[in-house]
Amino acid sequence: MRITAAVLRAPDAPYRIEELELADPGPGHVRVRIAGAGLCHTDLLARVPGHTPHPIVTGHEGSGVVDALGPGVAGLAVGEPVVLSYDACRACRNCLSAQPAYCAEFTARNLTGTSADGDALLRDAEGDPVASRWFGQSSLASHAITAAANVVKVDRDLPLELLGPLGCGVQTGAGAVWNSLAVRPGSSIAVFGSGSVGLSAVMAARVAGAGVVAAVDVNPARRELAHELGATHVFDGADPELPAALAEASGGGMQYALDTTGLPAAITTAVYALRPTGVCGLVGIPHGDLALPPDALAPGRALVGIIEGGAVPQTFVPDLIGLWRQGRFPFDRLVTTFSLDRIGDAERAWLEGTVVKPVLLP
Repeated sequence: MRITAAVLRAPDAPYRIEELELADPGPGHVRVRIAGAGLCHTDLLARVPGHTPHPIVTGHEGSGVVDALGPGVAGLAVGEPVVLSYDACRACRNCLSAQPAYCAEFTARNLTGTSADGDALLRDAEGDPVASRWFGQSSLASHAITAAANVVKVDRDLPLELLGPLGCGVQTGAGAVWNSLAVRPGSSIAVFGSGSVGLSAVMAARVAGAGVVAAVDVNPARRELAHELGATHVFDGADPELPAALAEASGGGMQYALDTTGLPAAITTAVYALRPTGVCGLVGIPHGDLALPPDALAPGRALVGIIEGGAVPQTFVPDLIGLWRQGRFPFDRLVTTFSLDRIGDAERAWLEGTVVKPVLLP
């Protein structure tokens, strides 16, 4: 079928809105008519030369309505609203241990835009293939094909176009707090970076009952939003007195820290903000080498890498929605919508920090 999609033809090129030909869903797959798709920091990897093939359709925070089923799909029906999340093999040791975010094939299935079978789901007007497996969905389009195992059914009365970020960025921040760090009531946490992942972590920390929730960011508007969403303290990441301020706020050191920036200097500050036995979670890949002094981890401090908040989307996304219905997790406050043909404007506003989570509406 003919669809409309935002196509990235080179790492340094603007997205172009094109008509493409989408194949029918194969065994175990479904086609989804996209209602909205978020831009996520990981989408920028498609702008790193040599990281992915081009042309490519990115997007991995899609939501929409099932409009076709491939052979062998059970438990889903045409017309059902769904949120799309990351891909996993569902067969490796971690997948079978309810840890699909740490699937042995995670990188190959999510960060290459291609699949092992080489199927070309998308072709352009000249009949040439367009990479279409970004996080198993490539959802910056009017329609996307994904494995039935990667979708989460949701209720019909929800604002479907806003739900896509629950499948990645929001899930990552909240899951980092609840699953990976297991933040306890009355404890302290410092969150470095107040983008969608960091702000989701702030909201999750408040839900978890943390007594001190510190948000660190260089953007004053982001700090104010973090305060409104539950941060008990906000700090300028460029303040040379930041380490002392964090120590004072936590009574001698944070029990938890979460870095969402990937900046080695911020990670180092986060580690030293911990009290002995404190744990620092890292979301994403550091921008450059991370070299910690020999004494950084000596007093029982620990570092842990985090992917997708360690979440199982089929149970985690409904939990997030339930908290949103209760008014305890207002993720919608992070979202600014743009029509898909304004993806260039959305990307610029996001990179400039004037919006937290752009969601594109086909």
